[in-house]
Amino acid sequence: MQATGVRIKRAKPNRTEFWMLLPSMIVLATISIFPFLFMIYASFMDYTLDMDKPKFAGLDNWIRIFTTDTFWESWGRTAIYAGGGLIIQLVLGVVMALLLYHIPKHRNFFATLWMLPLFVAPIVAGLLWRFLLDSTYGLYNWFLQLLGMNVQILGEAAYAMPAVIMMDVWEWTPLITIIVLAGLQAVPTEPLEAAEVDGASSWQKVRFILLPMVRRMIVVALLIRSMDILRYVDTITITTEGGPADATKIAGYYLMQVAFRFQDIGTAAALGLTMLFVTIWLGKFFLKVLRSEEA
Repeated sequence: MQATGVRIKRAKPNRTEFWMLLPSMIVLATISIFPFLFMIYASFMDYTLDMDKPKFAGLDNWIRIFTTDTFWESWGRTAIYAGGGLIIQLVLGVVMALLLYHIPKHRNFFATLWMLPLFVAPIVAGLLWRFLLDSTYGLYNWFLQLLGMNVQILGEAAYAMPAVIMMDVWEWTPLITIIVLAGLQAVPTEPLEAAEVDGASSWQKVRFILLPMVRRMIVVALLIRSMDILRYVDTITITTEGGPADATKIAGYYLMQVAFRFQDIGTAAALGLTMLFVTIWLGKFFLKVLRSEEA
């Protein structure tokens, strides 16, 4: 008995999608890959003598940043700024998401009110907080004087960093709230109903059902904010300009100062690449955590 083979003709891949995406891919490569390659080139050049005709500097820019105390101090302040801000934003964002999730009526209304800071431009937010915290006519300074405290919040090193952290918390906590709330609304009701039948309390349902089911969304929120907070300098530029006494000079503001105030493009390019490497490392770390959550 001779087996008859069936010849299956494979369909040719449709190239329409490729040709439609090709222009956008070219534009994306142009605006992302070329600046990255130019940053690498600029990090090995010296622009201090002539901006139009830079000279090859080798590893001088890299050696300069890694042997400068300002570089390490700026990254230390960045760790405080980013770490403190992310922890507060995570706690407040998850708590507010749980509160909004349990509101039976008018949830969208209260969620919209809570998310209003997201619609404020960072420059406008910086101006707003600068006026509120002004030592002469600021609302919070007037309130502190009523309590007998003569404190210049943005003018003293001990208070400037907590102040800019709270500005970031005010503006970006709603982003974590909306991401976590979206995850909570996708949680199936069957486990919650079964837990209620078994006599579980509200805290037990939150701890053992809701939070474990939205852990992936929490990691996604932290991934987005951690990669964004490192380069966030708008509010600091408007309110403190890195002061007082460099108390709020984080890595992003230090890079901007070197590039635009000191006109040292080579050193600024090296600083930018270090920030890029740290951002990539953070992204890989959170993606690894996300994959472990999926597993």
